[in-house]
Formats: sequence, C-alpha cells, structure tokens
Amino acid sequence: MIWQLQVLEEITTKTYPLTQSDHELIASALEVLEKNFDDGVYNHTVGGAIRCKNGNIYLGVNCDGIHGSCAEYIAIGAAITAGEREFDTIVATHDKALNGLLPPCGNCRQMLFNYCPDVKVILNDEHGTPVKVDVQDLLPLAYTRIIVSE
Repeated sequence: MIWQLQVLEEITTKTYPLTQSDHELIASALEVLEKNFDDGVYNHTVGGAIRCKNGNIYLGVNCDGIHGSCAEYIAIGAAITAGEREFDTIVATHDKALNGLLPPCGNCRQMLFNYCPDVKVILNDEHGTPVKVDVQDLLPLAYTRIIVSE
C-alpha cells in the first residue's frame, strides 16, 4: 500500500503586530516565571499570562507531575476563578526560548479554542518575529463540542 500526502490548500495565518500592552504582558509572564522558576523539585519552567478584555492580567506557571498543567491552563483558571469570561491575549514564556516565547502545545490550543475562541496568542512567526495570531488559526479543523438539546 502506498500512501500519498495531498495538500488541499495552503493554510495562511493572519498575524498582528505587538502593541505596548502586549510587550507588558510578555514581561509579566517572564516575571512570574523568574519569581517561581524551579527546574528541580517542582519543575516550574514556563510562565503564562492572559489579558482579559477589561485589561486585567492573570498569571500562571506550569505545574509538572503525572497530570501536569501548562502555564496557560493555570493563568486561565485564575482568570475564571476571579469571574472573568472575556479574554483578549495570552502568552507562554520560557527564559531560554527565542524571544522568551513558547507556542501553546496541542492541548492548550484545544483548551483555548474551547474557552476563548476569539483570543489572540503571542508567539514567534516562522521567521522568529514576535506576533499575535488568532487561536483559531493554530488549530485548523478543530474539534468542537456538540450540545444536544432536548
């Protein structure tokens, strides 16, 4: 049996330039990582920050373990716990990553798509330039929940 990969169409991603408040969000995520960095016992190596549409910022660090949680999950959990439901921009950082930026993992992409499908994600583009993208562009053909009403 021979498998052939066929490209149906080119997927393009719209990018947005970073604003001053985006740079401040990155700085907040790097700061929470610096304050909590631990590559030993707890393995806190990623810092996350989410800005809500009202301007409030919530922070998180990854929690390593058997069922570890990414920094993005922790930051969104903090925001939701505080009653937030409208999200603007999110970022994940690592001190040794290019520009300090990490793209979200597959699980985080799906979670972001479910909880905040209009959120922008700060990451590096294919040239290493920091940009914002729509989370929907990071997860083409995403799984969506189907709610069956009776």
